[in-house]
Amino acid sequence: MDDLTYCSVVVPIYNEEKNIPELHARLAKVMGSLNKPYEIIYVNDGSVDGSSGLLGKIAALDKNVKIVELSRNFGHQAAVSAGIWYTKGEATIILDADLQDPPALIPEFIKKWQEGYNVVYGIRRKRKESFLKRSCYFIFYRIQEKTAKIKIPLDAGDFCLIDKKVSDILKNMPERNRFIRGMRSWVGFSQAGVEYDRDARFSGKPKYGFRKLMRLAFDGIYSFSDIPLKMSLIAGFFISLMCFLFIIYIVYQRIVHGTSAYGIATIAVSILFLGGIQLIAIGVIGEYIGRIYDEVKQRPVFIVKNLINL
Repeated sequence: MDDLTYCSVVVPIYNEEKNIPELHARLAKVMGSLNKPYEIIYVNDGSVDGSSGLLGKIAALDKNVKIVELSRNFGHQAAVSAGIWYTKGEATIILDADLQDPPALIPEFIKKWQEGYNVVYGIRRKRKESFLKRSCYFIFYRIQEKTAKIKIPLDAGDFCLIDKKVSDILKNMPERNRFIRGMRSWVGFSQAGVEYDRDARFSGKPKYGFRKLMRLAFDGIYSFSDIPLKMSLIAGFFISLMCFLFIIYIVYQRIVHGTSAYGIATIAVSILFLGGIQLIAIGVIGEYIGRIYDEVKQRPVFIVKNLINL
């Protein structure tokens, strides 16, 4: 690992016109200071602002910059996958365009990689975000840790370095509902975390709204765990046991005390409760079936519209 011959940086871009100049200035400075050959791959994920034109101008001035333009917005994880697909580096660094993940941390990632780690990921020590968002992230990562069949590091996002061995495996993983941070944990190898304080977004509004965050969370849980299915089974057994005990209680009351069964309110509540559990179970099964449906169609994860400097 001491002979660092080439380093790739993958940055997904979606309507980041205001962030791109500062982002590229910081990246070019950090990568240039390494005195090693490098490439920066910006993946334009169907931006509708001036991001495409701005990226084209940067690529015309800097041959280390490569552009992958997708035919439409395929989503963050698909854009990251597209960037990984075109990397040539012995190491690939993934970070977002909003500058919440500091490019200045890249040399520390590379140092860990040169020590022999195949994956180096950033661990978010502090976040400059709303209390509600921080709370949601905190809860999600802990639920994921308890439910996943593999060990996925707590509070680690997509900001990471992966070596060529790992990136080649990710390229050949065919799944459509991609969760990169889970996939890089699944491949194994030696991995290490680097703690950092996550900055506030440099400019603009976050591209991950509540709906997209929930979708990503479900992808992370459903892709690496069958616990939701088992919970439905456990709930079914529990309700059946409660109903059986309740029947025994009713018979006991009737025989010993001569009292009748409870009225319509008890029956209605029992039916509604059981119906709710059944709908939840059907919904969970539907999520898994929907993912099977996506995989069976075998549609590409992304479609490339144009390549620049590649």
